[in-house]
Amino acid sequence: QVDRYLYHMRLSDDVLLDVMARFQAEMVKGLGKDTNPTATVKMLPSFVRSLPDGTEKGEFLAVDLGGSQFRAHQVKVFDDGKQSSQLESKFYPSPKEVIQGNGAELFDYIADCLVDFMETKNLKHKKLPLGFTFSFPCKQTKLDKGVLLSWTKHFKVRGVQDTDVVSSLRKALQKHKANLDVLALVNDTVGTMMTCGYDDPRCEVGVIIGTGTNACYMEEMRHIDLVEGDEGRMCINTEWGAFGDDGALDDLRTEFDRELDLGSLNPGKQLFEKMISGLYLGELVRLILLKMTKEGLLFNGKVSTALLTKGKIEMKHVSAMEKYKEGLSNTKEILTELNLFPSEEDCIAVQHVCTIVSFRSANLCAAALAAILTRLRENKKLLRMRTTVGIDGGLYKTHPQYAKRLHKVVRRLVPNCDVRFLLSLSGSGKGAAMVTAVAYRLAAQRNKIDAALAPFLLSLETLREVKNKMRTELEYGLKRETQASATVKMLPTYVCGTPDGTEKGKFLALDLGGTNFRVLLVKIRSGRRRSVQMYNKIFAIPLEIMQGTGEELFDHIVQCIADFLEYMGIKGARLPLGFTFSFPCRQASIDKGTLVGWTKGFKATDCEGEDVVDMLREAIRRRNEFDLDIVAVVNDTVGTMMTCGYEDPNCEIGLIAGTGSNVCYMEDMKNIEIVEGNEGKMCINTEWGGFGDNGCIDNIRTKYDKEVDEGSLNPGKQRYEKMTSGMYLGEIVRQILIDLTKQGLLFRGQISESLRKRGIFETKFLSQIESDRLALLQVRRILQQLGLDSTCDDSIIVKEVCGAVSKRAAQLCGAGLAAIVEKKREDRGVEHLQITVGVDGTLYKLHPHFSRVLQETVKELAPQCDVTFMLSEDGSGKGAALITAVAKRLHNVGQK
Repeated sequence: QVDRYLYHMRLSDDVLLDVMARFQAEMVKGLGKDTNPTATVKMLPSFVRSLPDGTEKGEFLAVDLGGSQFRAHQVKVFDDGKQSSQLESKFYPSPKEVIQGNGAELFDYIADCLVDFMETKNLKHKKLPLGFTFSFPCKQTKLDKGVLLSWTKHFKVRGVQDTDVVSSLRKALQKHKANLDVLALVNDTVGTMMTCGYDDPRCEVGVIIGTGTNACYMEEMRHIDLVEGDEGRMCINTEWGAFGDDGALDDLRTEFDRELDLGSLNPGKQLFEKMISGLYLGELVRLILLKMTKEGLLFNGKVSTALLTKGKIEMKHVSAMEKYKEGLSNTKEILTELNLFPSEEDCIAVQHVCTIVSFRSANLCAAALAAILTRLRENKKLLRMRTTVGIDGGLYKTHPQYAKRLHKVVRRLVPNCDVRFLLSLSGSGKGAAMVTAVAYRLAAQRNKIDAALAPFLLSLETLREVKNKMRTELEYGLKRETQASATVKMLPTYVCGTPDGTEKGKFLALDLGGTNFRVLLVKIRSGRRRSVQMYNKIFAIPLEIMQGTGEELFDHIVQCIADFLEYMGIKGARLPLGFTFSFPCRQASIDKGTLVGWTKGFKATDCEGEDVVDMLREAIRRRNEFDLDIVAVVNDTVGTMMTCGYEDPNCEIGLIAGTGSNVCYMEDMKNIEIVEGNEGKMCINTEWGGFGDNGCIDNIRTKYDKEVDEGSLNPGKQRYEKMTSGMYLGEIVRQILIDLTKQGLLFRGQISESLRKRGIFETKFLSQIESDRLALLQVRRILQQLGLDSTCDDSIIVKEVCGAVSKRAAQLCGAGLAAIVEKKREDRGVEHLQITVGVDGTLYKLHPHFSRVLQETVKELAPQCDVTFMLSEDGSGKGAALITAVAKRLHNVGQK
């Protein structure tokens, strides 16, 4: 009879999977900015962004308001390596006149209790951080600010709804002269998760099943539309008690649920909570027993006053009646006290009603929890997940079978999650203290990280200073008397013209400047069908050759040329050749280049001070297989400028922002004192990487820059390049990460073997980590490839470090470029300059933010210059061929 009567309360797994899907849809709705206003499950951000990591320490106070009693706690957290803590509590009653009175009285009462507690514990002389557990739905905008949305659980205090409860508590504490600093407002579920998270780092879900019911969990920031930022995670207080308030559970609600709701303090609200929380289970049982008695199915149809009295059957009665051994005798005793005089059959039937009601509660709770666990697993993109659920609440703790039922159903609904349920022994009070302790730790951590990265944040004033110093150094390099001691060498290239469209013919080009070497065949057509066709082959340069002898290096280059000529079937042709040689050279003519010094990891002996064109010619002679007409030796920046100049005649600047960093530009001959003649223009290879080698930018060099410089192949040289180029940015990041790890701010203070390796952090990782589309999980994966086992918080810090280093690089590069465009404008004597910069280099091309920051900086520092940035497609190789073609054209004109 009872089974038939309560048929609708028995829920199959299919129904539970359906409830799970409905709850998942509500979660998504609650997280969306546009859909949140109509969502019943509010998904409130708690501003708790981090779980305990075991390094928390200190003394904290906590207050806990939300259940039948009000509690004050003193929590001591010890940093003794054992993760131990000590909790002392005092319970205070929650008088009806206070929990159903007005706001001022409520907060005065809390402050009174706290002052009493501090006196009891002899704490009045200390200023302690306080965590406030407030177990009601609040809209938080900060960790210490929360506006009450609505009262639940029999609380009905006037004048508090829609106000900030933290500022009300602060006012009351000031009035009572209590020396406390309210740092965090916490929901009891969040407190439970944090308490359990201190004991088990896998804990990322908190559930309360007691007088009320609720759940919270750690959600990815990128999914929380209601809060700015998409880095890391934040705890979301689901407020799941309101699930179904929009009718989504109407098909599962019975006549008893409806009757209970109508008689409650908040009809039509918290419908899910009314189906599962301890506050309402006894009342549901009473309503069922009342109807069954009226229909003559129980107690011989005699309805006692107790059965007619609301709230007469409580959760403790339901728990007692369901005990295994003494359940029937308990049932008889409880029913007799209610003047019901049951028969044995009555006792069995009542016990059965209690079982079905509490079983339904566990089932529904399991379905919603399974939805949360599934979301966590999907967020992490895992096929199988291990996690821990921190759990608290009277129903879960005191009911003899509730916990076992809940665990069993959850595991059945999410077979791909290995779930550990951890009972919170000291509950939400300790949790509030833990949230406060974590907030304390994060604030101290934040200060240290800010201090480490502060030198990388360059003000507009500092960038203007860099621009002005660069301008001074450019001028030094152009003047005869200062050129020898100038750090920015301003090398004449003897490239005196840009393409005019009449260039034509077949040319060979060589491109040496990094770990790869390219040989190209370039066919240039002029006239209406103007085009450039290229064929190329890439050859590796092994480290032992980069750092061997000059003879070995040039023999290797000639070997590569021979392979290419054979591959193209043109071994016999004597073609004009342009040689892109991306190292500082002092040129006496377009086909003579004396190497000033190696950069970018090259260290071949017997080359510095030698003419690289002669060395190439000698290596060709040694091989004695073919002959080539070496027309021009070119820097890669010049090649880039020429390639873009072929497309846009306005292009008079070439910029490389890649492994190295450099700029060239067309300078008026009259300003170049170290070259004879005042007519026309010549391209100057600035070699600006050496800017600052005289100490002029030491004020912006950090201790990390100095570490990188001292560990490089050329200490004290190319200082600007070491702050702006791809070859060094990863190494700067590595030095910062080592420092932060030593301070205990990263990787649990453990410096891994891989982090000790110089060069492990390549610039490509910077580009990948800073990508806007990259979730933190992928950042963690990149760090794992580098042997760095990072937490979510670590990944955020690493991303921030990368951002600071690359932003500074782009800004410094922009400041240098602004000096050049401003000089061009002043030389031309125009109010406003329109100019194009040809750009190449992996940092500029592949880094997600470098190009934007560079362009913004130039605009800010040179507002009277309208600068267009043109990406050089296959810059240096094609450029070398074009320079060779232009040189041939100008040579022919000269001969005529």
